[in-house]
Amino acid sequence: MALNISKRAERVVQAEIRSMSIECERVGGINLAQGVCDTEVPLQVRAGAKKAMDEGLNGYTRYDGIAVLREAIAKKMFQYNGITADPETDIVVSSGSTGSFYCTCLALLNPGDEVIIFEPFYGYHINTLLAVEAVPKYVRMQVPEWNLNIADLERTITSKTKAIVINTPVNPTGKVFTELELRAISEIAIKHDLFVFTDEIYEYFLYDGKKHISPATIPGMWERTITISGLSKTFSITGWRIGYSVCHKKWSQMIGYLNDLVYVCAPAPLQAGVAKGMLELGPDYYNGLCKEYAVKREKLCNVLTDIGLTPSVPQGAYYVMADVSQLPGKSSKDKAMYILSKTGVATVPDEAFLSTPSDIPFVRFCYAKKENELNEACSRLKTLKK
Repeated sequence: MALNISKRAERVVQAEIRSMSIECERVGGINLAQGVCDTEVPLQVRAGAKKAMDEGLNGYTRYDGIAVLREAIAKKMFQYNGITADPETDIVVSSGSTGSFYCTCLALLNPGDEVIIFEPFYGYHINTLLAVEAVPKYVRMQVPEWNLNIADLERTITSKTKAIVINTPVNPTGKVFTELELRAISEIAIKHDLFVFTDEIYEYFLYDGKKHISPATIPGMWERTITISGLSKTFSITGWRIGYSVCHKKWSQMIGYLNDLVYVCAPAPLQAGVAKGMLELGPDYYNGLCKEYAVKREKLCNVLTDIGLTPSVPQGAYYVMADVSQLPGKSSKDKAMYILSKTGVATVPDEAFLSTPSDIPFVRFCYAKKENELNEACSRLKTLKK
């Protein structure tokens, strides 16, 4: 018998984001592909982790996270999101929000269950669903505002549909779901008795007066919604892998057990650092993030407009999707590689975020960069102007 990888593994492919990052490293370019925050980690967060290490918090923690972090999350969920969660029963700290999503899928989905994804989507959501042998079903948002057609969502539901995934603000488009949209989705979830899995990791990155609304706050949604987030982006600690899920205790216990099986626990001293940041950093910090990233958004969007790569100006998160129709190449990947070869700036082609090709080719730019690096990237991009 020949040895082979599993059938499950055959369905999973390397994320295009990773692929473009590798290409960028190969040519020594500027990486506007991967959403890696290059901004400084807050002192409170660093000091909290160091203090925990020095005091010996270096072993296993409870599978659902240390008490002070679960309590900090519960406080934040109440004050910012409007969700009342018991830190003893409703919160599970995991290895990043990606880990939280994976454990949620393991706990609540069976092979063959259909899960609705809005596209453009985040590739890790798709690969996670494939890894647990669920079946993604796609509802495409409408360019250029990335509006949702509720009728399209209703038509996609079958007897096998088990859940809907909502990412808000959206990676890669920067769309922020409105209350009207979330209420419409919620009505459908309740009508068809579906779970809703959310990804709210960019909840603090909002522009132009947009407001973040957690789907679990919509009437009738608490018991069917798994709210997933983390501080990786907010505190610029993407490598720390601290995320969490918040939900009714009848789901959280099994999510926690699966988290224990896969990860055992999130890194103990880093949990403490995140907790300190959450407890000590106030509104000024989060408002400052919005202002800082709004300036970066405007800078990049202005350059893209000037060189003829029309941007879809994001409402949240820190990505810009830009129309690259005018560039050479048959596919968005060809056009992304053209940008990299001509400027040394790495982007992500829209095929990484779509189930089928788009009529209009887009690439995604990430502007979560230090000012000098973003300035250099913008200068290089200007060389594409005809």
